[in-house]
Amino acid sequence: MIDEAYFRKITTTVIIAVLMILSFFLLRPLLLSVITGFILAFIFSPVYNWLYKITKFKNFPAILICVLLAALIILPLWFFTPMIIDESIKLYRVSQQLDIVAPLQKIFPSLFASQEFSQEVGSITHSFITKLTNSLMNYLSNIILDFPTIMLQIFVVFFTFFYALRDKNQIINYIKSLLPFSKEIEKKLFESTRDITFSVLYGQVILGLIQGVILGIGFFAFGVPNAFLLTIFAMLVGILPLIGPSIIGIPVIIFFLIAGNTLSAFGIVIFTFISSFSDNLLRPLIVSKKTQLHTALVLTGMVGGFLLFGLLGFILGPLILAYLITIIEVYRNKPIPHVLIKTDKNKN
Repeated sequence: MIDEAYFRKITTTVIIAVLMILSFFLLRPLLLSVITGFILAFIFSPVYNWLYKITKFKNFPAILICVLLAALIILPLWFFTPMIIDESIKLYRVSQQLDIVAPLQKIFPSLFASQEFSQEVGSITHSFITKLTNSLMNYLSNIILDFPTIMLQIFVVFFTFFYALRDKNQIINYIKSLLPFSKEIEKKLFESTRDITFSVLYGQVILGLIQGVILGIGFFAFGVPNAFLLTIFAMLVGILPLIGPSIIGIPVIIFFLIAGNTLSAFGIVIFTFISSFSDNLLRPLIVSKKTQLHTALVLTGMVGGFLLFGLLGFILGPLILAYLITIIEVYRNKPIPHVLIKTDKNKN
């Protein structure tokens, strides 16, 4: 005969497992929005703490930060969206009229001596540029068509952001109550994860924006058409590792070479090099040094995170790997080998 206590334990375990699986599928469409809300709460936590010390209220600082952040997002979109749409249309028209074969024939006359080869190269490049610009226009169109869904996702982000910001201490204490570690290990674990999160978020985003701004200065300085839109693209791709703003700068250089403006092309080459060099030099050093993670592990996390989560994965990937290694380290209560983590003993 089955023991009643054992049967109840099995039943309870099955019920909890089923509820957790159902909850995951329930939250799956909103999971990235919830995670984004928690990330924003971490970023703005110092501001909330400062306001809380002044006001002594829990709700007011959280509401104020949410309103200010919403204004920082909505107002630029309100003013710059028409400009972005206008420049996107202009960029599309320019790409359709672009003839890349003619300047290449002047630069490499022997290579493009064959008319059939020149036509083939022109057809391939025109097809590539057309597909690229069409993808951009389709992406902008999908944003407009999916506007209600996007607004719902944004609402979930700010809803999570508000409560995570206001009740972060309760959330942290609840998570600690679920961990099977001693108080000393819990303290070390949370300190490590806090430093890792700070480093990945600030190092990743701020450096990427700086790269985009550097290249954008070059766009405006040398009179690049649609400089504002291209600067935004450069800032966005600057956040992405292994790509960087050079993917925006190189087509601009080619455009100036085709137009015969070698001075502007050389200027954009300089700014593209400065932007890319700052990324290659500073990003691995800042992210890896503060997190104590090996650079290869950080980059692997970024790539794997992108493949799994999309753009947000560039942040989540390194965080997940960093959290895993931190938990393994505190669980074993000994340093991870130097291949994965740089300890103080390794440094000496």
